[in-house]
Amino acid sequence: MTELAGHPVAEKPPEDAVRDEDGRLRGEFVESITVAIKVGDGEQVRTLAGDLHEADMGALIEALDADDRPRLIELLGADFDFSALTEVDDSVREELLEEISNKEIAEGVRELESDDAVAILEDLDPQDRAEVLEALPLIERTALRRSLDYPENSAGRLMQTRLIAVPAFWNVGQTIDYMREADPESLPESFFEVFVVDPGHRFLGTVFLDRLARSKRPVRLDSIMQEDRRRVSVMEDREEVARLFERYNLISVPVVDEAERLVGVITIDDIVDVIQEEAEEDLRALGGVSRREELSDPVWWITRSRFLWLLINLATAFIASSVLGLFEGQLQKMVALAVLAPIVASQGGNAATQTMTVAVRALATRDLSHANALWIISRELMVGAINGAAFGLITGIISAMWFHTPGIGIVIALAMLTNLIAGALGGILIPLLLDRLKVDPAVSSGAFVTTVTDVIGYASFLSIATLWFGLV
Repeated sequence: MTELAGHPVAEKPPEDAVRDEDGRLRGEFVESITVAIKVGDGEQVRTLAGDLHEADMGALIEALDADDRPRLIELLGADFDFSALTEVDDSVREELLEEISNKEIAEGVRELESDDAVAILEDLDPQDRAEVLEALPLIERTALRRSLDYPENSAGRLMQTRLIAVPAFWNVGQTIDYMREADPESLPESFFEVFVVDPGHRFLGTVFLDRLARSKRPVRLDSIMQEDRRRVSVMEDREEVARLFERYNLISVPVVDEAERLVGVITIDDIVDVIQEEAEEDLRALGGVSRREELSDPVWWITRSRFLWLLINLATAFIASSVLGLFEGQLQKMVALAVLAPIVASQGGNAATQTMTVAVRALATRDLSHANALWIISRELMVGAINGAAFGLITGIISAMWFHTPGIGIVIALAMLTNLIAGALGGILIPLLLDRLKVDPAVSSGAFVTTVTDVIGYASFLSIATLWFGLV
């Protein structure tokens, strides 16, 4: 590192200087970028970050203070790759787009694949989006407008519109010559296959590049194309597309409109993002957090989004506590009941959460359906009974020794068995019922399942104790 105008100028950092062995951005790298931004040294910023991969640039943007992010883009100038904006949280992207002029956005999205361009354009307000689109060439503007007209989570929004489509009567030689001589701007950045279409641009089949490379030049494409190639509709939900990729180990899939005309292609890199996003959303929903919550969201938005579920949990807690109120006299007569009752409820809740997590995920991946639901319910019932018996025995022995009362051990063992069976059934039946009612089980199951196990746990333990010890 050398000195220039009173501050250091860095050489281009090696890969291992950007991220550590765990894949996290190195603090010293972020600090060096921050210093360069503060002093307004564009040359140093471009040296350090100009050649970063879009994923590393996205991580760097999120690591910087909010005020430094637009300055980073400004100092990078033409070296800034707008695809990095697809690697950051939605709230960060929206804030940055507000700081960038529509002219600069138009210049940036022109260099992107259509799916990345759509991801950026859809975060603009309608007026800004219209201005950006008007600044684009006619062909690109038309393609992007068509993609933006599709529903938000559809294949039409996810697809790339830049692809290679050729007629069936072409031969291998013509196809290879076409790809060699075509304007690079008209070809996708990377691709795995050549699509074969009829004069109406209806999809006929696919020729993968390895098959094309192994075939002789005079061979016609319609003799080597794969006609039964799986395809998806532009209106297909992106989760269904992701399942198709997972089920059939695809690396790309053509997208067709209602008339079977080829309009785009979805590649595996986009599907990996979809799978990750959907998994994260389900995980957040299971914890009672908004599916859209991100680390970069402001405090007030997070507080408001979490408030509803905390309020629902408070209401269910009062329901569970009301059960204790029914046994107020018994609790006053025998203090041990008040000490042990939460153990039964808590253990049942934990068992139910385990079952619920498996059930919700299985529903999301379509592994749990009406065809195997009865078998899964029976399996979870057996698991709950076995664990209930085991933990009932363990808890019963400890409780009997703790309070020097053998009867209390028998009571809590029976209650533990009852509640773990109830938890297993609630953990599977409640998500199934919610799914049947078209309610997202990932969002709604937790509160109901916890209430069931709390109520049954308290009620079973205190009812059995009342009968066993004659506390009426």
